[in-house]
Amino acid sequence: MNYDNIKLTSSEIGTLWTEYVNGTMTDCVNRYMYSIIEDRSIKKVFEDAINTFAKQKEQIIDFIVKDGFPVPLGFTDSDFNMKAPRLFSDIFCLQYLHVMTLHGLIGHSTSLSASTRKDLRHMYDSFDSDAKRMFHQTIELLLNKGKFSRDPFFYPEDNVEFVGDKNFIGGLLTTKRPLSAPEIVNISFNIKKNIMAKSLSIAFAQVVQSKEARIFLEDSQDTANNQIQMLNKILNNDNLPSPPSFETEITTSQVAPFSDKLMMYHIGFLFQVGQVYHGAGLASAMRTDLVMTYEKIILKNITVVKNWFDVMVKNKWLEQPPLAPNRKEINTNK
Repeated sequence: MNYDNIKLTSSEIGTLWTEYVNGTMTDCVNRYMYSIIEDRSIKKVFEDAINTFAKQKEQIIDFIVKDGFPVPLGFTDSDFNMKAPRLFSDIFCLQYLHVMTLHGLIGHSTSLSASTRKDLRHMYDSFDSDAKRMFHQTIELLLNKGKFSRDPFFYPEDNVEFVGDKNFIGGLLTTKRPLSAPEIVNISFNIKKNIMAKSLSIAFAQVVQSKEARIFLEDSQDTANNQIQMLNKILNNDNLPSPPSFETEITTSQVAPFSDKLMMYHIGFLFQVGQVYHGAGLASAMRTDLVMTYEKIILKNITVVKNWFDVMVKNKWLEQPPLAPNRKEINTNK
């Protein structure tokens, strides 16, 4: 049996739809950033990213069309203004590409794990290879420019140790033990993701046209900042450094390089994906105060995403993904 010809499953069409919409969003941002970047080495990496997605986009469209589904609108040239003045520094653009590449790596792996068809699996394999290449390029460039934020260093113990008592999970009324390496991985990762969400919220709030969108973006900025401070405090209490922020890499321009729809979708995307990282942090946390911090962050983000959804739906900015058949409606209308 030729398994390449079987119909796409709901999971497979769902991953294709998501890859297309999120990919076109990031591509619009990348193309605008490419137009303002002056550093040749950074510009070269963005050129690679733009060309890579152009190839991926055609492959995704081919799968969707062959199974008879409509190609999502996603985001197009109408969603960004190539003539808008500089809103971000060259270094911020590079940091952005690095963070979005991390999201891409996780997204492609999720899409691969949900795929059955061999041709689709091979496509996501190639997407993953593209993202890994971009990941190495952005890190090398950030390191060469002295702008990559490395996580705290540990010093090796003489021997392997085992947890000695239940105080290992203490952190509220009992004495806190030092953070473990797995806990720091997720704390640092979550801070960096919130720094990007905060920075983009600041930039977008400067240029967005809709008043209700601006209010949401200001609130999302405050939410991201509060979460950064909560996690920074845990690091600082162990005398560990915090990742640097990007606010100074944003100019004072008030001219929108992107549509309100794109900017709102982007921030919603970051908060929704952030829930995955917060969940991973919660799963790795074995200190009570850290567990409670993640729970507070996750609950707050649920409210943020709900507010985001309300604004998106009211303005008809949220494209509907493919839905399962509504059997009751079909039976009623026969």
